Amino acid sequence: MAQELIIGLLFVAALAYLGGRAWKSLFRKKAGCDKGCGCATDVKSPSANKSGRLPV
Repeated sequence: MAQELIIGLLFVAALAYLGGRAWKSLFRKKAGCDKGCGCATDVKSPSANKSGRLPV
């Protein structure tokens, strides 16, 4: 009886984990670099010029 309860709890925990990951992937904001790090596309970062060097 106790073994079945433990297995049931592990199964429910796994479903909750997978459900949370699916929810986050389906209903997240589409801004950023699509890595899930929270960076924004409107943030200006130093970009390389045509020679491939960063401005000094």
